[in-house]
Amino acid sequence: MRIGANYLGNGECEFTVWSPLLDSVTVQILTPEQQLIPLKPQSEGYWHTKVNDVYAGTLYRYVLNGQDTFADPASQYQPEGVHGPSQIVDQHFEWTDEGWTGVPVESMIFYELHVGTFTPEGNFTAIIPRLPELRELGINAIEIMPIAQFPGDTHVEATLAYRNWGYDGVYPYAVQNSYGSPAELKQLVNACHQNDIAVVLDVVYNHFGPEGNYMSQFAPYFTKTYKTPWGDAMNFDDAHSQGVRNYFIENALYWLREFHIDALRLDATQAIYDLGAKHFLWELAEAVHHFSQQGQKWKRHLIAESDMNNPQIIRPPELGGYGLDAQWSDDFHHALHALLTGDRQGYYQDFGQVAQLAKAYEDTFIYDWKYAPHRKRFHGVSCRDRPLSQFSVCIQNHDQIGNQMKGERLSQRISFEGLKLAAGAVLLSPYLPLLFMGEEYGETAPFIYFVSHSDPDLIQLVRAGRKGEFEAFHYADDPPDPESAETFLKSKLNWELRNQGKHKILWDWYRQLINFRKTHPALLNQDRNSIQATSDEDKQVVIVRRWCESSELIFAMNFNSSPVTVALPFEQNANKLLDSADTSWSGHGSEAAEHLSVGQEVKLQPTSLVLYEKG
Repeated sequence: MRIGANYLGNGECEFTVWSPLLDSVTVQILTPEQQLIPLKPQSEGYWHTKVNDVYAGTLYRYVLNGQDTFADPASQYQPEGVHGPSQIVDQHFEWTDEGWTGVPVESMIFYELHVGTFTPEGNFTAIIPRLPELRELGINAIEIMPIAQFPGDTHVEATLAYRNWGYDGVYPYAVQNSYGSPAELKQLVNACHQNDIAVVLDVVYNHFGPEGNYMSQFAPYFTKTYKTPWGDAMNFDDAHSQGVRNYFIENALYWLREFHIDALRLDATQAIYDLGAKHFLWELAEAVHHFSQQGQKWKRHLIAESDMNNPQIIRPPELGGYGLDAQWSDDFHHALHALLTGDRQGYYQDFGQVAQLAKAYEDTFIYDWKYAPHRKRFHGVSCRDRPLSQFSVCIQNHDQIGNQMKGERLSQRISFEGLKLAAGAVLLSPYLPLLFMGEEYGETAPFIYFVSHSDPDLIQLVRAGRKGEFEAFHYADDPPDPESAETFLKSKLNWELRNQGKHKILWDWYRQLINFRKTHPALLNQDRNSIQATSDEDKQVVIVRRWCESSELIFAMNFNSSPVTVALPFEQNANKLLDSADTSWSGHGSEAAEHLSVGQEVKLQPTSLVLYEKG
C-alpha cells in the first residue's frame, strides 16, 4: 500500500495515511488557500482521498479526530523542518542514466560520507564536482549517511541550523531540507551513475529521533514489549504491526523507485525486534528483490549493519535466513584497531592478538560462539557457509571515529606507516571494503558527534548521554559539546589536503591498492577456500595467502615497532609488488628482497606491509 501524498500531475494528488485507531482524518490544504478535505476509511486502517486543483509545492497537514494537526508521517519534504507542514512533491525527473547497469554488491568499494561535512556547502549538489576524483581513486559506491528530515535550531544562523549525523530523523520519506530538494538528490544520483558510481543510502528502521516525532499520534508505531538504546522499539510484531511493516517496506521501495538508489544500508538491525513467524527483514528483502525483478535494469541490494555476528541475516530463506545481500562485520575492525592503537578499553578488551586478525581473514567472525569478556557471555556463530563477498569491513567509519571521545581519526592516533598498513589490511582482504570520507588522504579533522535541537531539556539529555557513553572507556575528560556549532564545523573535511605532501602519497597508496584489488586474479577471487592466514604472536606478524588457479599473492603485515624476519609460504620464486616501507611511499626504506627464492626469508620494517606475487 503506497502512502503519503502521491502527486499524479495536472493538479491531481492522492492522499493516503495509516491511522487504524482514529475516528476521522482530514487533509488540511494550507496553500495557496486553506481548505479541509476529509479522507475516507479503507481496509486495514488506511484513509484515502483524491484531490483536484492542488499542485506540487502545496503545503498540507493532517487533522486527526477534528482536533490536532500534524505533518504527514510519509511526508516527502518538510521545507520548514520537523515541526512544520508537509509539501507535495512532483517526483518527475529527467533521468539520463538509461545505460546504467549497476555495480554487483560483491564488487563494491564503499565510500561513506556525511553530506553536511563532506563539502563547505554541506549539500547534495556540492558533492557532484568531487565525483571524478572519487572515481579516479577507484571508488564505485558512495554510502550516504541518513538524509531523512532531522530537527534543527532554526533560531541560529541558517547554514548552522541543522547539524546532525542523521540518525535522529523523524520523517524517513523526506529529504533533509538543509541538504537540498528531492530533485537535487536525484541530480546527485544521476551524476554518480554517469561516473560509474553506485549510491548506497543509510536508512534507519529501528527508531525515530526524539524531536518532531509525532508518529504515535497517528498509529501504534511503537511497542513497549522491547526496548532499544533509543527508547520504545518499533512495532514489528504486535497488534496493528502490519501498518508499521508496510510503512518501512514502502519507504525502501520509494528510495529505489523514485531516486534510483542502488542499495540501502540498514542501521543497527539488531534493534529491529520481531518474534513473528516472518521477520520484518525477511519480508523487506522479499519486497526489494521482487522490485528488482520487475523490469528493472539493475539489481538493488540490502546491506545490514549488525553486531550480532549472526549470518542468518544474509542466508537465503530456504536455509532459514532473511535473504539480505550483505552485512557489516565489526570483528575485523576491532582486531585491526586494537593492534594498531593499543586500545584495550570498552569492547576493545576482547581484542589485541594477531591470531584474532588472522582468524578474521579466514573465518570472518572472531567471536563465533566464543566467550567475549566485554559482553560477559558467549557471542556469535560461525558464518563459514556464507561467501566472503557478503561481508563489509573497514578500519574507520562514522561510528568508530565518533566512538573516540574527541572524534579523532586514525591519522591523529597512529603513525603514517600505520595508516598505510591499515589501508593494505582492508583493501587486500577478500571482504567488501568501506572507506570513511577523508581516510584516503589522512584527513586531520575529527568527526565528532553533533546535533542541533530546539528543546533545552533534550539538549541536556543528549549531553549527559554522550558523557555516559564514555564511562566504559574510563575517559577523565568531558566529550566535546554535541550541541555546539563549533563541534560541527570542526568536523568538516579539509579536502585540499589530498594534494599535499604525505596526504598525496597516502592517496596514491590507496589508489594503487584499489587498482590491485580490481585487477589481480587472486584478489578478485572471493572464494572462502582460497585464502589462508597465519600469525606469529611473538613477532606480531600476520601473513595472508590468496590464490586463484595459477595466480598467487602473499602479503605480510608487521604490527611490531621493530623489524622482524619471516619466511613466506611460497613454493616457487616470487616478485615483490608493493612495500609500504619503500621510500617511494615515504617509508624508512625497504629491506625486503625484490625477488624472493623459495625458502628465502623476508625482512619486514616496523609497522609495514609487503606484497609478493608468485613469479
